[in-house]
Amino acid sequence: MAALISPDLLKRLEQLQLLARRRSKSTAKGERRSGARGQSVEFADYRNYVPGDDLRRIDWNLYGRLDRLFLKLYEEERELPVTIFLDASESMSFGQVPKFDFARQVAAAVGYVALCGFDRVTVEPFPLGDDQVGLVGELRQVRGRKSSIRFFEILAKLKAAGKAEFNQALRRGAMKHRAPGVSVVLSDFLAPAGYEEGLKSLAHHGSEIHAVQILSPEELEPSAYGDLKVIDSETGAEQKVTFGKYRLKAYRATVQNYCQRLQEFCRARGVRYQLARSDTPIDDLLLKAMRTGGMWR
Repeated sequence: MAALISPDLLKRLEQLQLLARRRSKSTAKGERRSGARGQSVEFADYRNYVPGDDLRRIDWNLYGRLDRLFLKLYEEERELPVTIFLDASESMSFGQVPKFDFARQVAAAVGYVALCGFDRVTVEPFPLGDDQVGLVGELRQVRGRKSSIRFFEILAKLKAAGKAEFNQALRRGAMKHRAPGVSVVLSDFLAPAGYEEGLKSLAHHGSEIHAVQILSPEELEPSAYGDLKVIDSETGAEQKVTFGKYRLKAYRATVQNYCQRLQEFCRARGVRYQLARSDTPIDDLLLKAMRTGGMWR
């Protein structure tokens, strides 16, 4: 647990609550407002009294004014399904501060805030290696703060390996988690096949989506130049390139444009976008940037 989030930061995270613009439609009770009528403290509406109704729910003050019997209806509180899509492809291991290590910290924080709020948490790593199937089983349908220690332990055991399957993973996740909730996608969004179809699939199912793009400082502002041999971390393909100082400016502009297009794509579909460097102090991202970005309050 200490390797992912410090005890001091955990205490501060306990004061936060995930924001959800849509009402929960889950059938399990929790602490989220839903459209269902129940007996929580949040008043929803009135209806006419019919014989057999609970007399304790009659609004006697209204009866005194109108001389008619009405029952108070309340919004029942439900849990919020929270799904974290964690990019565990080999490219996420890149960087002096590996992107995957940073992504696991963010996943741990989002999961902890949700568990403290009595929401239901599922982590979907992708791609999923055969040696991690058993671990991932313990990251599904997690509930309650008491589950957080084991939740952190399993996250810490995950490794980044394999080829990215971004769109396929999100499409599969959208089909599996049909109940609208909160979906958080943690990735560098550098999949060769793009990210568009995957994000569209999540948006189509009505989930509230947060896209956190995690890039290393070396990707954003490379310092190496000259005659280089570039190796694709996922396919092993090699290519020799000559990268002079004069091309650094063009490279940075290309990266900036790519991130800008992703941000615009997300905004057009109601997806909240956040760019984070893997060397960002985790406290700054969680307590400042992600609060400003609408993840929680």
